[in-house]
Amino acid sequence: MKYLPFRPLMDSFPFKSLWMDEDEWPELKINQGLNVFEEDNMVVVQASVPGVPADKVKVTYEGGVLRITARMEEGEETKKRGRTIHQWSKVASFDYASRLPKPIDSKSVDAEIKDGIVTVKAKVAEEAKAKEIPLRSAK
Repeated sequence: MKYLPFRPLMDSFPFKSLWMDEDEWPELKINQGLNVFEEDNMVVVQASVPGVPADKVKVTYEGGVLRITARMEEGEETKKRGRTIHQWSKVASFDYASRLPKPIDSKSVDAEIKDGIVTVKAKVAEEAKAKEIPLRSAK
């Protein structure tokens, strides 16, 4: 692959095909698969972990940071007369960490996985909820 010092700028340029070779190696595109939002006094976090079974996913919460990690390895090897004639392996690894927008009640945390999406829901802590402050008249 040729050295292109201004590659980050070139990727957003509309006519980059004028100086880019068509036969370049494909680039790995990484999409951030994490969504964090609030809904009805709940903090909701969704993380994409496609192809990883539930027993390989770990969810932790410490110091206001929610972390979702997942790792899966698969492989196959075919040998003939002691020599490897076919081998493949697949590794999927995810590590999401996010500071939550509000403190949560750690006793109310619920996590589930469905169709490759981990969903974590927790109630906003009472001390973090908006409170109305009574206004008194100055004398």
